[in-house]
Amino acid sequence: MSGAGRTTVACLDLAGTTVADGGIVETAFAEAIASLGIVSGTGAHKRAMARVADGRGRSKIEIFRTLFAEDEARAQAANLSFERSYDQLVDRRGLAPVPGAETALQRLADAGIKVCLLTGFSRRTLGRVLDTLGWWNLADMALCPEDGGRGRPWPDLILSAALRLGIDDVRDIAVCGDTENDILAGRRSGASIVAGVLTGAHDAPRLTAAGATHILPSITDFPPLVLPQNPTPPPKPLTTTTP
Repeated sequence: MSGAGRTTVACLDLAGTTVADGGIVETAFAEAIASLGIVSGTGAHKRAMARVADGRGRSKIEIFRTLFAEDEARAQAANLSFERSYDQLVDRRGLAPVPGAETALQRLADAGIKVCLLTGFSRRTLGRVLDTLGWWNLADMALCPEDGGRGRPWPDLILSAALRLGIDDVRDIAVCGDTENDILAGRRSGASIVAGVLTGAHDAPRLTAAGATHILPSITDFPPLVLPQNPTPPPKPLTTTTP
C-alpha cells in the first residue's frame, strides 16, 4: 500500500476504464478526421489513426493539434466535429459501464475513499457521459483538461484532484486507467498505486512499459487492490474488575 498510509483518493479514467463505449471514441475520431479531408482508406488516414491510438488518454484537442501541425483553426474544427459525432453515436448506440464498474465505485466510496473521475474529453462531452450514465452522484468529482491546466500525460488533473479533495500526501492516491498516458500521469503525480486495466485502448506490455505498478483485468479488480484486506479491529472497551 501507500508509503504514507492507506489510499484516500482514487483517480479513475472514464472511457475504456469505467465506461465501455463500444468503439465510439475511435469512430468519432475517424469521422472528425474525415470531415477535415483525411479520408478513410488512404495512407494519410491510416497514419492519423495510428497517432490517435498513441494519443488515447490525452486531451482530445491536443491530439487534434498534433494531427494538424498546430493549425489551431483546423484542430478546433476537428474537435467540434468529434464532439458532434460522439453525441450522435451515443444517441444511436448508447453508453454502458464496464461490467462491475458501478459496484467498484460504490465499494470505494463505502470504504471512505474519495473518487475522482478523469477524462481527456472536453467539459461538454464529460457532462454528456455523466448525464447518459446517471453518474453525477457516483463520484466526489469529475475533472477534464479544462479543469486542471494540462491534460494527461501530465499529472495536473491528478494533482488538482488532490488539492480540491484536501489530501495530505500524494502517496495516498491510487490511479487506474487503460492507456499509456493515464499511467504516465499517475507516475508523474507521485501516486503509490498506478494500475492499468485491460478493458480499453492499450495492452499489458504498453501499460507496463509506461510504469504501471499493477496490471488488472478490469476495474472490478481495483477495490481489492486498494482496500485494506485485514482492517485493524476497533479497540475493545475498557472493563473494570470488581474486587
